[in-house]
Amino acid sequence: MDGGVTVITNPTVSVRLTSSLTSFEVERRFNRGISIAEFKAKLEMLVGISPSHMDLELFSVSDKFLQKLDENEALLGSYPVDADCRIHVIDRSGSQQGEFTDLSKVEKFEISDDAYEKRSESVRSFMKKQRVGRFNEEEMAQKEADLAAKEAEEKAACDAIAVGNRCQVQVVGQPTKLGTVMYVGTADFKPGYWVGVKYDEPLGKHDGSVKGKRYFECENKYGAFVKPLTVVVGDFAEEDYGLDEI
Repeated sequence: MDGGVTVITNPTVSVRLTSSLTSFEVERRFNRGISIAEFKAKLEMLVGISPSHMDLELFSVSDKFLQKLDENEALLGSYPVDADCRIHVIDRSGSQQGEFTDLSKVEKFEISDDAYEKRSESVRSFMKKQRVGRFNEEEMAQKEADLAAKEAEEKAACDAIAVGNRCQVQVVGQPTKLGTVMYVGTADFKPGYWVGVKYDEPLGKHDGSVKGKRYFECENKYGAFVKPLTVVVGDFAEEDYGLDEI
């Protein structure tokens, strides 16, 4: 036996790919036996750059520049392409990074409302013909009437509730909660009528303030706003949870 050393090279290699057109990095495996020309053809499908406008730069595993892959007839394996090294693809066509992904650079078609109104095959025209949504006058009138009736019902419920009342809050799907009414009326955070409640237990969401505006004072997690129709006022004694027991 001779004392020679046999070097066995893996026929394929996994490399990291980057390009001048995007900020993404992908990992792919290639055959070392293909030519650089064939390699560029495969890269075109990955990075969207034509082989004729493609320059390749080879970087080490630690991202140190090694050399250019500029011989189209040379084999990929003839270069020091090791596993997990990086090959950077440069586009020489003049395209800019983000050119195809930045929608702010796309010219937009705009039309005035008057011109759109005159179109006979627009979505608006179709909705009008089919009396859909806001173009169904009867449906919209019914919705407005229902909304007005609900608002009147909520206002009437509010008129029967006063700050300081003991109450039960009965929200569908939640356990009944006991508390004290701290606020009654409209609010800035949402339309309609609301009742602010300080619960006997920390079952609320805040301390009486919502979106930076204070409506009443209480400890954090004891305060909540509920719709007036979920509030029942009465002589509900504050329960003793034994917090002072030893």
